[in-house]
Formats: sequence, structure tokens, C-alpha cells
Amino acid sequence: MQNLLNLLPLLVFIAGYYLRDIYLATQALMVSMVVVAAIDWFLHGRVSRMHMLSTVLILVFGTATLLLHDPRFLKWKPTIFMWLVALAFLGSQWIGRQPLAQRMLQPALPEQAELPRLVWLRANLAWVLCYALLGAANLWVAFNASERVWVNFKVFGLTAVLMLFAMGQAWWLHSRLTRS
Repeated sequence: MQNLLNLLPLLVFIAGYYLRDIYLATQALMVSMVVVAAIDWFLHGRVSRMHMLSTVLILVFGTATLLLHDPRFLKWKPTIFMWLVALAFLGSQWIGRQPLAQRMLQPALPEQAELPRLVWLRANLAWVLCYALLGAANLWVAFNASERVWVNFKVFGLTAVLMLFAMGQAWWLHSRLTRS
């Protein structure tokens, strides 16, 4: 259910874009991000750091896009977000007891499963690389392709790559369980 709720702003954004233009899509995205954050707060008593970061960035870059009537600001948002997340993953190698990849993925493993720290550090670095490359790819598409191509890349391409990467990570970690 939470995953569907997290995808709602993307669906609202693409609908706004295809119904009218990037500016309606931006307004709809801004409102839907705040609504999803409010729902998270109401249901769970908190909003995840990643969702809060994304919401703040959407509000800042979306406001700039609307006030200056320039979609370039919105196009930068996914890259800034992904590069900040990559830095968070990288910093977690040394800050805290567990790297972010372990905090994020260990609950999905069998209860008694334990993996060596080196495996978690490698998984964590893979996330750093994934987010860094996706941030760069977003910039390339945003400024070398049409707006429509970028919108589809942002909504469908980035989402699909992150989902496939997460499934690949789960498979890779599971394969390490059978070895240890």
C-alpha cells in the first residue's frame, strides 16, 4: 500500500502533463507530494527522510519553475535528489552502525539471516553508483531530449530502473545468504 501511495505523485504529474502542460503537472506534483506527506504523518506519525527531502526539493524547484515560467528548474530536481541520496548512502559507510543499504534491505531478508559487513558495504556502494549515474542520466535526458521524452524518462524510466535495481540487489543479497 505504501509503495502505491509513493507512486501517486508520479501518476498525478504525468496526468497533469498529458492533460495540459508542464506547469499544471508541476502544480499537481507539488500538491500531491504534500498530500502524501500528510497522509504518511496521519497514518504513521512521521514522514520518511527520503520523502521529506523529495517534497522540499519539489516545493523549491517547483516554485522556481512556476514563478519564472522555466521548466529547467524542475528538470534539475531529480538529479539533485539522486545525488543527495547517493551522498547519504556513501556517508553511511562511515556514519552509523549500518550502511543505508543494510538498514533498507535487511528487513526483507529471512529473520535469522546474517551477511558479512563487506557484503553490505558492496551493496551500499552499488546504490551510490546507481543514484549517481541516474542523476547524471537525468541531466543528459533533460537537456538533450524533448520535454515529453524527459517527462516519460522521469516518470517511467527512473522508476523502472530503481525498481529493477532493487530487485537485482535483493537477488544478489539472497545469493550471498546461500554462500555464507
